[in-house]
Amino acid sequence: MSNEEKATFGAWVSAIGTVLAAIGSTPIKSIPEDILESFSLIGNELQAVGSALGADAIDEFTLTKVGNQIQAIGNVTVISGILINFNDITKQELNIKGNLLQSLGGGAALADSFNEERTLEELYSIYGNLLQVIGNALQAIAGILELKGRDSGNIDVVGSWIQAVGSIISALVQTKESAS
Repeated sequence: MSNEEKATFGAWVSAIGTVLAAIGSTPIKSIPEDILESFSLIGNELQAVGSALGADAIDEFTLTKVGNQIQAIGNVTVISGILINFNDITKQELNIKGNLLQSLGGGAALADSFNEERTLEELYSIYGNLLQVIGNALQAIAGILELKGRDSGNIDVVGSWIQAVGSIISALVQTKESAS
């Protein structure tokens, strides 16, 4: 598999993962809570794999490569909070830290986008990365509010879906760039 194919495959695996995680964070009365948590777990696993593939597809040191690595670490941090039998506070702290790491990784990739030639694809890449950064930051804010006993409303759900839209845009850009 070429690096372009690996990057495209990774981008779509990550995009599918963000959508599954967003479904998992959405309170749907007809779906039991344990099923929604499974969506969150599988979604974060796919995001971690997709980000790792994206990082592995880049041979040289770039902010995008580092950003993908940091995002994968963030997803693994969220996964550990779901899987390991910690107390509720520790689980929430891992979720917050994982989302902050994902946001940081997206920010690194976003910074790299500003160094590229201004094309329509690069503009979409900026939008995709920015939406992912915003979405992860909103999820972290929601977690902090919940940790402090405050109502976070639907901030986590909105953040999850914003991240998913950004990830889909990024996957579309990667697909277009690979086809060129």
